[in-house]
Amino acid sequence: MSNAPSTPTAQDAGVRSDGRSVAVVGAYGHTGRFVVAELLRRGVTPVLVGRDREKLEALRGLAPEAPVRVASTGDAASLDRALAGASAVVNSAGPFLDTALPVADAALRAGIPYLDVAAEQGVSAALFDTYGERAREAGVVIAPSLAFYGGLGDLLATAALGEWPDADEITLAYALDSWHPTQGTRRTGESNAGQHLVYTGGELRPFDYSQDAFPWDFPEPFGTQEASAFATADQVTLPRHVRTSEVRAVMNLAPLRDIRAEETPAPEPADAEGRSAQTFLVEAVVRRGSQTRRAVAGGRDIYAVTAPLVVEAVMRLLDGRGKAPGVRAAGEAFDAADFLRALTPEHLTRLELPS
Repeated sequence: MSNAPSTPTAQDAGVRSDGRSVAVVGAYGHTGRFVVAELLRRGVTPVLVGRDREKLEALRGLAPEAPVRVASTGDAASLDRALAGASAVVNSAGPFLDTALPVADAALRAGIPYLDVAAEQGVSAALFDTYGERAREAGVVIAPSLAFYGGLGDLLATAALGEWPDADEITLAYALDSWHPTQGTRRTGESNAGQHLVYTGGELRPFDYSQDAFPWDFPEPFGTQEASAFATADQVTLPRHVRTSEVRAVMNLAPLRDIRAEETPAPEPADAEGRSAQTFLVEAVVRRGSQTRRAVAGGRDIYAVTAPLVVEAVMRLLDGRGKAPGVRAAGEAFDAADFLRALTPEHLTRLELPS
């Protein structure tokens, strides 16, 4: 979001603070549109927020009754007007390096929960490191990276842990049949180049980009494939609420080759909901001594599945099913197993949890 001014109009007004209206910052982005659609499906009024009024108005076909509010991350007053009367805010406007902190600040001023769909490790770490006390004082939850990267793996690993109080090692294995990145993913990749992290030895350390590929046994239907170490937001979120010294992430090479190739096109809709044909599978393996536990989830379109993840979190916060105020990871804020089951089979077509 840029420094474009915000000028209220008649359409900007009229959101009642009734617990059923949620501001979506970056509503006209690829993931933002999925979030808007999911809120509507849940019977919640989305408040369409962004810097470009024309693009916001173009969403009228999707959300004809939704208020439109133009706001800029460089203009705190415009953000305050954008969140007025909303009961929560979902930030889907990347790069989150530019948007997360200003929108989180506005949420704290408004006294409402802040959730984002950031995959940017540094941004999530900054929220955990600097916003905890402020969020507790404001009595609100700040939930960063509540998305495919950051939310799903965190929930799976937490569900796999069960009653275990800690783990020696957590491994997250991501298998995608392809990865056609959005423009937002491209921009985020550029802004975060060389800044990726891994959690090893009990701390976040710089990612080693020189690592070689290795064979990895993914659950079927992917099976054994060449894979590589991967940096994901879950490596930031999990150690914030799970005692462990290692959070390892791997991904098969096919999607990594896709996203690194400049000629790879953006995702294209392949069904009535606008989802692409991309399929994914995520396996969380937690080890404690000689014992291991696993949790697996599969589905379609990593961008589309982010919407039910973050909206389910919003609904639970509005219904009082979240944990205490503060900066919270997905698995810490909610009952992880119950959360995942609520998304199955409509959004997660495969879910395997320890009995």
